[in-house]
Amino acid sequence: MTNANGQEPLLQVNNIEVIYDKVVLVLKGVSLHVPAGGIVTLLGANGAGKTTTLKAISGLLRPERGEVTRGSIYFQGRRIDHEEPPEIVRMGIVQVLEGRGVLEHLTVEENLLVGAHTRPRGDNLQDDIEMIYHYFPSLAERRRIKAGYLSGGEQQMLAIGRALMAHPKVLLLDEPSLGLAPLLVQEIFRIVRRLNEEQGVSVLLVEQNASIALEIADYGYVMENGRIVLDGDAETLKNNEDIKEFYLGLSAVGQRKSYREVKHYRRRKRWLS
Repeated sequence: MTNANGQEPLLQVNNIEVIYDKVVLVLKGVSLHVPAGGIVTLLGANGAGKTTTLKAISGLLRPERGEVTRGSIYFQGRRIDHEEPPEIVRMGIVQVLEGRGVLEHLTVEENLLVGAHTRPRGDNLQDDIEMIYHYFPSLAERRRIKAGYLSGGEQQMLAIGRALMAHPKVLLLDEPSLGLAPLLVQEIFRIVRRLNEEQGVSVLLVEQNASIALEIADYGYVMENGRIVLDGDAETLKNNEDIKEFYLGLSAVGQRKSYREVKHYRRRKRWLS
């Protein structure tokens, strides 16, 4: 599928189904596209299938007994849904897992070096490390500190920095705001936007915090029960009444509402009709 300029998207997920343990159907025909240089967000409640979608792209389903059973995934025109995770990383897709997953017994700088393990020997890593310290100054101050002693926000910065050491073309971010104070979340998302604009890294962002995700994203998809039920440019989604009510918790008259109070959500086909 080409965009308005006649260009293929950098990353294409085409009508994929994912099954765990040969019986549990989790994704039911998911399609999405990430353009070169774009930020795309994938929104939805817990259990909607967002993380599974990222793992299908990065090749991390198989260790969890999951597999793509229908559809296809293409990156730069090459089919990747049967490639192994290290090869997918070498191609330029790197996932930052939910929960950060830093190596607590290693220092900040050692964690960053681990992120470069798929790169050829002889690469000049120090310039990249200094670039990461430029975007995350607090990591520079703590470069010799073991990662287990960092705050949650610093660990999230380290997880993103470690991913950047692999020279990604697409960064898959899974719930980077999880468990962080609002000010830290704002700071991390500002840095993600800067990395996109200044380094040209495309981003596929999974978030429950729809408000902040739509502030930095260009385009968004909404997932529900393993399907995409709505998509559109970020500004359109921000102004959509159902999105405001269900995902931003704000009704048309400005009253806060919980997810449980929302009894109805229109399916994607009604929006496209």
